Amino acid sequence: MEQGGTVVTTSATVFSEGVNLAYDDEGIGQAFIFQHGLGGDRKQVAEAFGEQPGTRRITLECRGHATSDYGPANALSLATFARDIERMATKLKVDAPILGGISMGAALALRLAVKGNLRPSALVLARPAWLFEPAPPNMAVYAEVGELLLSYEPEIAREIFLQGQSAGQLRREAPDNLASLVGFFERSKPREFGNLLMRIANDDPGVSREEAQRINCPVLVIGHGHDLVHPLAYARELAGVFPNATFCEITAKAVDRTRYVNEFRAALHDFLERLA
Repeated sequence: MEQGGTVVTTSATVFSEGVNLAYDDEGIGQAFIFQHGLGGDRKQVAEAFGEQPGTRRITLECRGHATSDYGPANALSLATFARDIERMATKLKVDAPILGGISMGAALALRLAVKGNLRPSALVLARPAWLFEPAPPNMAVYAEVGELLLSYEPEIAREIFLQGQSAGQLRREAPDNLASLVGFFERSKPREFGNLLMRIANDDPGVSREEAQRINCPVLVIGHGHDLVHPLAYARELAGVFPNATFCEITAKAVDRTRYVNEFRAALHDFLERLA
């Protein structure tokens, strides 16, 4: 909403299947449900989104992320997260929104576009980490961190990870990925978070290539290099699947974070301008 010309954020909660989940509702205009990545939160998407005039950004913090509860351990999945988003949208009376997200958020947007009831007007898939198969090889490092958190105390798990082959490769080729993963060892509920990482890393959006090819709304796919978790090749391939897609390559966070944020916001702005 707006107060005195300044956009402010409403932070609230929604109950889904008895689980308490937090969300942000910011701005006025076309509803844009924009989801964070695995291990991320509302701040991740708020930074990348910036202020887009005429757009209402809504972000649910998925189960086990930030201030949202975990709920049953065996219920953690992309399908569950997608159902939670639909319940939030129902509470907010949102229909025909733009759906989007970063990494895991992109997978959720894709699932909702095909399997959900929200009838999206457009899609934004940023730095996709999944195509159409479960447990993609780029997500194996998340499962590795999850297994370590389930097997050791966080300090020991962190040292084992940093001495391993995966961390060495990330240190050389994708330092931003490494920084995110190292931060996971500081979570307040390490075993619960380790289970979440393993379950999501081995999951998939539940959408086939053929189903994705039938999505006719405008689609923006954003990708960048220097990223082993979110391969640029995935973004390019995904953009080629949709009949009405635009692909945008931006500067990697590992190269220049300020340019990454500015170019991400500019890509969104241009896409929203074309929609309008």
